Amino acid sequence: MEKTVYNPQKGRLETINIDFTDENTTWFDDHEKIEEVYMVTDFEGGLVIAGCNYDYPILVYDISRSDINDDIKKVLDLQKTYTET
Repeated sequence: MEKTVYNPQKGRLETINIDFTDENTTWFDDHEKIEEVYMVTDFEGGLVIAGCNYDYPILVYDISRSDINDDIKKVLDLQKTYTET
């Protein structure tokens, strides 16, 4: 499916083709900060981080779900690193 994501490395929005499956995605649907992080998905050597809100998902290069051990705190820290100005 086509998905528009924010690419902080390039500083712009871009459209990617991504499939969200059980093999490449971790859902945090029982976490209290679900509006900030709902799921993380491995994508072409990077990670897509999305929340349950109207913000664009974030595409981060050179990291995977296994690198962060599906840890919600690490995902939130990573998201904060790439979205703070």
